[in-house]
Amino acid sequence: MENGSSSSSSVPSTPLLKDELDIVIPTIRNLDFLEMWRPFFQPYHLIIVQDGDPSKIIRVPDGFDYELYNRNDINRILGSKASCISFKDSACRCFGYMISKKKYIFTIDDDCFVAKDPSGKEINALEQHIKNLLSPSTPFFFNTLYDPYHEGADFVRGYPFSLREGVPTAVSHGLWLNIPDYDAPTQLVKPLERNTRYVDAVLTVPKGTLFPMCGMNLAFNREVIGPAMYFGLMGDGQPIGRYDDMWAGWCMKVICDHLGLGVKTGLPYIWHSKASNPFVNLKKEYKGIYWQEELIPFFQTVTLPKECTTVQKCYLELSKQVKAKLGKVDDYFNKLTDAMVTWIEAWDELNPSVNAGTAAARKPNGAAK
Repeated sequence: MENGSSSSSSVPSTPLLKDELDIVIPTIRNLDFLEMWRPFFQPYHLIIVQDGDPSKIIRVPDGFDYELYNRNDINRILGSKASCISFKDSACRCFGYMISKKKYIFTIDDDCFVAKDPSGKEINALEQHIKNLLSPSTPFFFNTLYDPYHEGADFVRGYPFSLREGVPTAVSHGLWLNIPDYDAPTQLVKPLERNTRYVDAVLTVPKGTLFPMCGMNLAFNREVIGPAMYFGLMGDGQPIGRYDDMWAGWCMKVICDHLGLGVKTGLPYIWHSKASNPFVNLKKEYKGIYWQEELIPFFQTVTLPKECTTVQKCYLELSKQVKAKLGKVDDYFNKLTDAMVTWIEAWDELNPSVNAGTAAARKPNGAAK
């Protein structure tokens, strides 16, 4: 594991949640894209999860405070439980969620650049995510004027006063200008389509409604929902890819609905700079496209017993139901449910709720203290 830091100039005064948030970035390449994010990211701690060949040197621009974990580090820290972390897939990012000790996580892909709003001003995506997370959600009753806690908005006439306090926001799901997050068939039939519409809105996803969560511009309250943010088994040795964030999103949403937590989507936008190869994507996705016709009805109808009062209990119960209902769809789901259980075991080992003093043991040699 590598770590680095350096004192550098242009740091904004008291950035929001400076000491309570980690930025998690999965990558296989040099992180030159951080230069454009410097004004917004530099005050924060980065957790970089290097995928692929662990002997490759990943260059991080000077002036950032970071820890970098490669596959060797993951194997050393998790031991036999490292099997739950995907290899050769951006799903490996969830190792960063597990190893973090901060209250909040923001995760972004290395092909996501700073977007501009319609006035030409650069968008501080992280700041908007923080605003989303620090204000309540309204999953039980839809407000037609979007997020009622946003400046210039409020609850509309007819909104029940008993529901206006809202509920804690667990997840903030951001969007993308330029290259939309399309599946391979849509990419193939709309190769030149670009998203140029900037919609100045944040919505709470209603209770009982699923959505396709994209992991490239995403923030969440790790203390509230962290153990549910497992990105599954994807990539090397697995029959499916590009469903990591969606699997996490479906599991997370079922658990949020059960525990009375909120999920927001909309602002902030990032600039998604490059489209991935649709033919490669189709090979990764084709089983998922077929399977999801059975996965979605499962998640739409699954219920968790009232005894499930923590995220971990909810997740383990969900894994049992996945095995019982989806194991017959394909044996892959039996492997996945075993990995879901292993993920929770590893999470609890690295994040002991009682003896916080053992947390130091998680660090590999040379890690920043």
